[in-house]
Amino acid sequence: MRPFSARPTQPTPAERVRSILTAAHSMTVVSDGLHHTEVHRLDGTGAMGHIHLHEQSEDSTSQWATRIPVRLEFTDIAPTPVRDRLRARVTVTGILAAPYRPEATESTCMEFGQAVLEDSEGRWFVTLNALEATDLDPIATSEASMLTHLVDSHSELVPLLLRLVRPRPDRGILRAVPVAMDRYGVTLRLEYPDNHHDVRLPFATPVTDIDQAGARIHSLLAAARRASHPDRLIA
Repeated sequence: MRPFSARPTQPTPAERVRSILTAAHSMTVVSDGLHHTEVHRLDGTGAMGHIHLHEQSEDSTSQWATRIPVRLEFTDIAPTPVRDRLRARVTVTGILAAPYRPEATESTCMEFGQAVLEDSEGRWFVTLNALEATDLDPIATSEASMLTHLVDSHSELVPLLLRLVRPRPDRGILRAVPVAMDRYGVTLRLEYPDNHHDVRLPFATPVTDIDQAGARIHSLLAAARRASHPDRLIA
């Protein structure tokens, strides 16, 4: 018999790191621990296309006379207007063979050290092997536009999703706003007068192609309409 394997309902740390790197529009490069360079307008393939990450080779020490420690910092900000829009930080550390030049047209080659994902729930270390073995979330580069479209053009549908929240939201909730979306589901931020917390609404099955995302959202809304309890969102 095959061992039981629970269906994943949220991305792994490696999936989250890869999505953040791929969707990033800017980053901070810190070299020698002193020089900070703000890099904007990353190329169309995302940060991993702008800076090529690779494992340490056995002869890298002899090849590189000057080895420059470098740190890449990425900030993951919610695209929707919610409290505490900072969702996560990713830090990638490594070594460069020469000083970083943001104006360079070719990719910069960086010897990978480690990646660290930090959010309100903790810290995770991610290896290069884990990143390379992870499939890119098909929603990663479309998440921001999809969430803002839902909030700006279909805001009346968001309270409906509260019917799927278990346990039921406490009385006094001010509003619910979608704060994240990935291949496994949608995250709602429930805001109260003095605090807030996030809840996951998983899709029936993970998205494997971006064209499936709309159908998954419609399935959540259909399930919400069938739910028996009314939402308590204050208008």
